[in-house]
Amino acid sequence: MLLPRRSPSLRARLALLATGTAAILLIPLAIVVHVLVRDMVADRIWDRSLDTATHVAAQIRDGRLRNPIPTGGNDIDLIEVSGPDGRVVAESAAARDVPRLSPLRPAPDREVTQTTACSPAGRDCLYITVLRVSPGSGSDLVYAGRAAPAILDTSFTLPALLLAALLLAALAGWTAYKVTGRALRPVEAIRSELAEITERNPGGRVPEPPGDDEFSRLAQAANDALSRLDTSIQRQRQFAADASHELLTPIAGIRAQLESARLHPEDTIEAVCAALRDTERLEAIVADLLLLARIPTVPETAREDVDLSHLVVAEVERRPERLPTHLHNTPGVTVRGMRRHLARVVANLLDNAERHALTVVCVRVTRTEDAAVLYVRNDGRPISEADRERIFERFYRTDAARSRDRGGTGLGLAIAREVVEAHGGSIRVEDVTDGEPGVRFVITLPLAPDDPAPDGADPSGDTQS
Repeated sequence: MLLPRRSPSLRARLALLATGTAAILLIPLAIVVHVLVRDMVADRIWDRSLDTATHVAAQIRDGRLRNPIPTGGNDIDLIEVSGPDGRVVAESAAARDVPRLSPLRPAPDREVTQTTACSPAGRDCLYITVLRVSPGSGSDLVYAGRAAPAILDTSFTLPALLLAALLLAALAGWTAYKVTGRALRPVEAIRSELAEITERNPGGRVPEPPGDDEFSRLAQAANDALSRLDTSIQRQRQFAADASHELLTPIAGIRAQLESARLHPEDTIEAVCAALRDTERLEAIVADLLLLARIPTVPETAREDVDLSHLVVAEVERRPERLPTHLHNTPGVTVRGMRRHLARVVANLLDNAERHALTVVCVRVTRTEDAAVLYVRNDGRPISEADRERIFERFYRTDAARSRDRGGTGLGLAIAREVVEAHGGSIRVEDVTDGEPGVRFVITLPLAPDDPAPDGADPSGDTQS
């Protein structure tokens, strides 16, 4: 069985990429530079040799030719003049060391000819320009040129340029490796810190590099995620502790009643009734916990269009008349969601309102341009600012007035918030400021996509309920 090869690190991959890219660019560049430089040097020799030959031809026509022929100081040191019979008439001092600059005798109709003469081994090349002094076959010929410079005469120029290109590519790769290592140092610090964070130590945070670059934003995002995860873990631990406590209470009550029935058989009926009440409470707590666990897993396909107005009316009408309930309803307010879950939200809010109201409960359903709004108001004692968010936590009770003996499992408002947020809405609590004191819960839910606001609907979302 072949084991999977370990992928190279990002740092190594970037270094290899830089090396390959530099090689791909520098090798063709070296070849192009080599060709261009050779052409430029050769063209420069041709131009200077032609200038020198032209100057010598002018001396011949003026009868001022000297022997040896002086050079003009432009590196063209090989000058030779031959007559029509091919015999050398005059030459420069450097040309005397060369048997003949070139055996070439151009055609009578060609004034200038440029050629290269090399030894049989291909070395010691001469770049020669041949100039005819006058038209016709009986004209003297001027040969001017020089030995090939090292850049043209050596075969090591191109390999040297290619080697330099490879060395530069390697240098680019090494530089990229070092620079990438320095740039990725914050990532390594973040990785090592994340490796130290476990379920026993969820409060760790990664170091945040200074500045506002990608690594700094990555560290900030990681710390935000770790903070949310830490908060979630703490909530889960607190929830587990609270749930255990809430479940132990009815279990302890059932045990006490059963032991009382065993010790006092004459009180068996009363003990069984009390045990049944604790059993019902235990069952309600477990059912609510299961509902809280299932709310986030409801698929979108299970949702349907729900007439919120009709649902609220039905829920109010089916309840026993504990306190007067004033209903202000806008018909035809449709949302999309789970009918059973939304009904549970309305029931929980009505239970909470009736539990804490003094004389009356008010319910209002209205709509804005893009949302359905449900108000549930009671005239009970206001909720302090510090508790307006915490009352939606699981098993949270503000004081003795909200204790177990008033009914409920301590999960009603938590379930309401979970359901509302799962439907893309929001829930909040606020004080009533229009006269009589009280508390108002406000739920906002998105309207169903195919539920346009009818003419005459109240777009302001009247909050005077």
